[in-house]
Amino acid sequence: MLARAFEAAGLPTTSLVLLKDHAQRTKPPRALFVPFPYGFALGKPNDPEFQHRVLSTALELLNAAAGPVLAEFPEDADAPVRLLQSSMVQNINNEGDPANELTAMRRYYLQWVEQHSGRTAVGNSGIPSRRFRGLVRYLQAYVAGTPYDYQEKPAEVSQIQFMRQAADDLKAFMLEARMQQRPNHRDNELQEWFWEETAVGLLLTRLAERLKHDGEERAAFGIAR
Repeated sequence: MLARAFEAAGLPTTSLVLLKDHAQRTKPPRALFVPFPYGFALGKPNDPEFQHRVLSTALELLNAAAGPVLAEFPEDADAPVRLLQSSMVQNINNEGDPANELTAMRRYYLQWVEQHSGRTAVGNSGIPSRRFRGLVRYLQAYVAGTPYDYQEKPAEVSQIQFMRQAADDLKAFMLEARMQQRPNHRDNELQEWFWEETAVGLLLTRLAERLKHDGEERAAFGIAR
């Protein structure tokens, strides 16, 4: 929408997109699909040469005579390693309780927040982290097909959107806690730990499977990566 408004005012635009099917439906004037995970639109951090290559490719689309134009950034040997997602690993934590796991990791999460001057990726759902146990029970009930009225869900937010926000918060909480606990772990080490070893990761995997079963494939895709 912004791109179209700028174009109408005579300003040519180009953009980076992480979901190719979205760009195919919305048809922005010029867009470059990049095959990277969420949060890594320019590729892996601390690789300015590669990031400039991505930007240059996107800017070259301004030379197109007419749009919409949707180009694809090539996945070649120079591309950053794609982060693991739930479908790439097998979770072995079949007995852990995600609520208890969150409680055990909470001190590391609080240390992370303190050391980063209060900055955190947790907060999309609006539910304070100290009340995440109830959030877990809500998601578990949905996975099990059991009706569960979660009183803290904002009335103006749909159930599917709220579950997506809740999943984002739980994952961010666990990953920030893990980075505090294991400062040297980065990228796929963190993702492998989360999706393969944690009860929270298994819960989100099952939530994505349930959403996909219920026809909510877009939400399932967002949760499982």
